[in-house]
Amino acid sequence: MAAHDLSSPLLASTTPPPPPHLVLTVDGGDDDSKSRQPTANHQNGGRAHSKTNHHITPRSNSTTHHRNPFEFVGSDASFSAPPPCTIDPFRNGTPRIDGLYEVLKILLLLPIVVIRLVLFGLCLGVGYIATKLAILGWKDKHNPMPRWRSRLMWVTRFTARGILFSFGYQWIRRKGKPAPRGIAPIVVSNHVSYIDPIFYFYEMCPTIVASESHDALPFVGTIIRAMQVIYVDRFSQPSRKNAVNEIKRKGCCDRFPRVLLFPEGTTSNGRSLLSFQLGAFIPNYAIQPVVVRYPHVHFDQSWGNISLAMLMFRMFSQFHNFLEVEYLPIVSPLDNSKENPAHFAKRTSNAMASTLNVVQTCHSYGDVMLFMRAAESGQEKPSNFMVEMAKVESLFHIRSLEAMDFLEKFLSMNPDSSGRVRVHDFLRVLKLRPCILSEEVFAFLDVEKSGSITFKQFLYGSLHVMKQPQFRSTCELAFSECDILEEHEISQHEFGDVIRLGIPDLDDAELSDIPVTTLQNHQVHELFKLFDVEGKGRVSKDNFTSCLRKNPLLIALFSACLAHRDAVDDDDDNSMVEEIV
Repeated sequence: MAAHDLSSPLLASTTPPPPPHLVLTVDGGDDDSKSRQPTANHQNGGRAHSKTNHHITPRSNSTTHHRNPFEFVGSDASFSAPPPCTIDPFRNGTPRIDGLYEVLKILLLLPIVVIRLVLFGLCLGVGYIATKLAILGWKDKHNPMPRWRSRLMWVTRFTARGILFSFGYQWIRRKGKPAPRGIAPIVVSNHVSYIDPIFYFYEMCPTIVASESHDALPFVGTIIRAMQVIYVDRFSQPSRKNAVNEIKRKGCCDRFPRVLLFPEGTTSNGRSLLSFQLGAFIPNYAIQPVVVRYPHVHFDQSWGNISLAMLMFRMFSQFHNFLEVEYLPIVSPLDNSKENPAHFAKRTSNAMASTLNVVQTCHSYGDVMLFMRAAESGQEKPSNFMVEMAKVESLFHIRSLEAMDFLEKFLSMNPDSSGRVRVHDFLRVLKLRPCILSEEVFAFLDVEKSGSITFKQFLYGSLHVMKQPQFRSTCELAFSECDILEEHEISQHEFGDVIRLGIPDLDDAELSDIPVTTLQNHQVHELFKLFDVEGKGRVSKDNFTSCLRKNPLLIALFSACLAHRDAVDDDDDNSMVEEIV
């Protein structure tokens, strides 16, 4: 669809010209539904305004047809939000101590727990001291660590095996062997527990890619610095680009250890495989996939919805914890090392999922952020707020932090115990009053016609509108319509003149003794405060468009204004034709 500039009409040229007085018909599903006819009111240099009287009838019938209030920005009737995902890849199966067997076992092993805790502290302390000695005075961290320093790190590697022993991993089952570093310089693995990196450190002492926040961790931060870690800020594009360059540089140099990555970007419960990040696959080096399993009956060792302290205590209080590691065949890039990274990652994830016999999901670390924020807000089922963020990022090209902003707005709507929001709370947060237009906006999101919406529907619907090709130009047109005096800022009065075109009057029974104008002015004031983030009483173009990007559903308020603008333009064109004739 062609893009619109500030001077081109928003409606398609194939639309027949409307009559001199624009008639907007709203299909209410009833034969006696009322249409509205704007009346001319010449203010502010001849701008036409409209006042409408609507009789609003509550519509509980799920089969009632509503028009699409966002058709004017390019949205079609095919919009739908995916159903909720039935898989929770972050759920720990045993977050609490349940059952008589577990209670008796913990009581029996309490003396062993103390011994294991002492062993853990001793190994951690010895490893920390050895690591400090290895990096003492080491300044040139851009090049590989000198050989004598690397030999000191062997002490830390052996203490890592002692830590695994203290956690109950007396033996570890391995299948296959690590490929030589010269053949597969990059290793990728699924990520289930904090035990994974400890095992890999003992097994191959690789260079890892880790979050910058890990550097500040006590003891652990020192050890990963000695591993010549590649730091990355997952929310910074320059940081991610620099990390990829470092993976390339260290992967092609045999003097560096092999590079280990957890492409899922976070831990899962091991019963599914999350969406892969592409950092390991962009360099187009041969990769050896490795999968880890934690077979269990009474205690799930995955790091999901369970605290670190509880997880460590449960590990200390088991007779034995099972860990299986399987090295898979090397996966090499196709097409002479020019394979698309996404396709390369997909082939690798398919091989790992097939070996693990698990499903692949589109969840990512963004879903963990949504889950944690929902849990912090006191939601009973925070997993209802996960949206398979990798799919959302692919469809709408947004970041997880932007999705978090939409979650904050949705949480302010007071979701019920099932994570759903009713229309009155939806309208309250968006500063809208019950009317035909607001009912249509809500019905647009309520794809299930259940009278309530989920966060996934709210997010998908908002992003669907915001990513329409005409959304940006429509925002600019809306601002230009409000900016009557062309001062590049709009006042509440100018804003209200335009908004009133899109806000029908309320039901006569609801008006009581309150004048219509008073109610409209109050709503205009509340809406204007959303745009006036600086509280100056005037809104710049940047603040105007920024507010619509954060609240894309509010663009529907300007549909009547822009339709009226096109009608006036068509009338002017017809007048010119008549004069010429």
